[in-house]
Amino acid sequence: MSDSGIQHQSTPTDEQKAANRARFELELEFVQSLANPFYLQSLAQQNILEQPAFINFLEYLLYWREKDYARFIHYPHALHHLELLQHARFRSEMKKDDYFRESLNQKQYDHWRTWRDPAHLTGSGRAGVDQTSSKLETNDQDATMS
Repeated sequence: MSDSGIQHQSTPTDEQKAANRARFELELEFVQSLANPFYLQSLAQQNILEQPAFINFLEYLLYWREKDYARFIHYPHALHHLELLQHARFRSEMKKDDYFRESLNQKQYDHWRTWRDPAHLTGSGRAGVDQTSSKLETNDQDATMS
């Protein structure tokens, strides 16, 4: 009977599971919000990025870079920005410089715009766009023939 009592104590209760899931979801949502340069600047302008407790929290969140956690991240820039937030200089630049925020935003946009564009990867100009449109036209013709 004592063995079953020990086993029962080591398994998490439904309340503990719910609390762990809520914490996981909350931290995941926060980490993903770090992908937004405008949100980062807002945190900086409110002096949140200067608070030692918040800096410690950002350091704690680095566990999201591990494979088991990173697979839940939908916005990979969030992890990059989390890494940058570990540096005091980055935190101070976010606070004082709109150009810095715009530059970060533009780099992020350019990455999203081109990261799957085969023409961008091969340097062949509009070839990727032309190939894609010809494939679509071929598929349309095949669909109308059947």
